[in-house]
Amino acid sequence: MNRIETEKLTIAYDEHVIVDSLDLAIPEGKITSIIGPNGCGKSTILKTIGRILKRKSGHVLLDGADIAKITTKEIAKKMAILPQTPTAPSGLTVQELVSYGRFPHQKGFGKLNDEDKKIVDWAIEVTKLTDYRYREIDNLSGGQRQRVWIAMALAQQTELILLDEPTTYLDMAHQLEVLELLKDLNKQQGCTIVMVLHDLNLASRFSDYLVAVNEGEVKAKGNAKEVIKAEVLKNVFQIEATIVEEPVSERPVCLTYQLIQE
Repeated sequence: MNRIETEKLTIAYDEHVIVDSLDLAIPEGKITSIIGPNGCGKSTILKTIGRILKRKSGHVLLDGADIAKITTKEIAKKMAILPQTPTAPSGLTVQELVSYGRFPHQKGFGKLNDEDKKIVDWAIEVTKLTDYRYREIDNLSGGQRQRVWIAMALAQQTELILLDEPTTYLDMAHQLEVLELLKDLNKQQGCTIVMVLHDLNLASRFSDYLVAVNEGEVKAKGNAKEVIKAEVLKNVFQIEATIVEEPVSERPVCLTYQLIQE
């Protein structure tokens, strides 16, 4: 089953078309990564799926229903989206930010009830933030801050999480920290995760399904062995890549690459 589908989706900034007639299906219960060169439309697709951007034409379907006809609050109960560089008000603590994830479920004046508090506690625990719950966001490392935002998304209790380049500006250890967390959430909580990633090797290692995009079009889709291939990378990134199999995961990795020689 597919949680998200697009049908003839066209996205434009003013009259400049970025994505034209896109048909895309996101499988349920999997980690899907969208890859492609800068400016190819990856983040634009993700933001339109998350209804941050408006479509020009076509449809985005969430569980079979047109997302344009679903209320914002109902969408927030089903889907959480984390932008590339989320920001929080200065002085906010981990617990306070995570508690914002309960907003779609609250009524009246928005006071947390016992069930809300239990869910916030669970989200903090599962993201391994218990020791930081009263610490201000400003005083955390980049990887820790990303975990807080993911915890807030979990507190929404959505089964679908969209992330726009969640490893940007993080060092290698913190990149792995965030992606291992997402992998655990997918396996243990059954979350369907869709993310935009720049690093091809991380995308290959952590994704069940990949979508390679260029110029607003899907150039390849499938598992890592079907997408991380020399001919696909040549078509998508205009590079000559050497692909080998990583011995531990048995996933393909890009060992080295160079620009296509004219």
